Amino acid sequence: MRNAACRSLAIGFFDGVHLGHQRILAGVAKAITFKTHPLAVLDPKRRPQLLMTYPERERAIQACGVEEVLALDFTPELAAMPAAEFADRYLRGFAVRCGANWSFGKGGRDNAATLQALGWQAEVVPYAEYSGQIVSSTRIREAIGAGRLTDAAKMLGRPWRLTGKVMPGKGEGRKLGFPTVNLVPDSELATPPAGVYECRYRGLKAICNYGVAPTFGERAWAQNVCEVHVLEAGEPCGSEAAVELLRFIRPERKFAGLSALQAQIRKDIDGILQSV
Repeated sequence: MRNAACRSLAIGFFDGVHLGHQRILAGVAKAITFKTHPLAVLDPKRRPQLLMTYPERERAIQACGVEEVLALDFTPELAAMPAAEFADRYLRGFAVRCGANWSFGKGGRDNAATLQALGWQAEVVPYAEYSGQIVSSTRIREAIGAGRLTDAAKMLGRPWRLTGKVMPGKGEGRKLGFPTVNLVPDSELATPPAGVYECRYRGLKAICNYGVAPTFGERAWAQNVCEVHVLEAGEPCGSEAAVELLRFIRPERKFAGLSALQAQIRKDIDGILQSV
């Protein structure tokens, strides 16, 4: 083996850094990933909505104990690079760990077996499973899209986070007695169904509505916004605009008036506080 006595390196896109990815990353010194999803270059129409931003992905990889993360720009030239050249350029000095579905090179024809044939030590790490099925980023996206946040969290090994940009509100929530922080999700990220959720915002228990707030009529949002109302006293820590969605409570709906909306919000909050 050309690299039999060397440190380990994990390679993959690692969207979500879920339980399967964590198996691959366990004990490695270095990880190679890509800043953008390969399908954004190879087949943009099939590019999936991502589970996390690149900065979140890098931090999640490092949280697995990885010392160094190399994020490559995925380009047509990189996609067409011969396997031997890719290995010599990026993998030299490392034993490789990857998932069973990892491939590289022109047309995605190369994989761990290719590396082994080239003299590399390459280990295919078995899939993780949840409820008798393989854990995958695709399966987690499907769970989020269906509002099954508990399933998503079980496969991720942590609650899923909706990330976006904080935007000024219209003061409607404050008038009702429920001031909110308003997040517009990143357009490249997966999103849940419109509805009300139990959540956590910067470490504090909270409730949020994800949607357009249709009860407000002409004053409703033009796009889906995550309106977060914090339920417990404390000083929110951190500066990142992200909310952990824990549990789907009910679908978003248009109420007959603001008093009916206000009463329902109180009921939703009581349900969260009583479930502790």
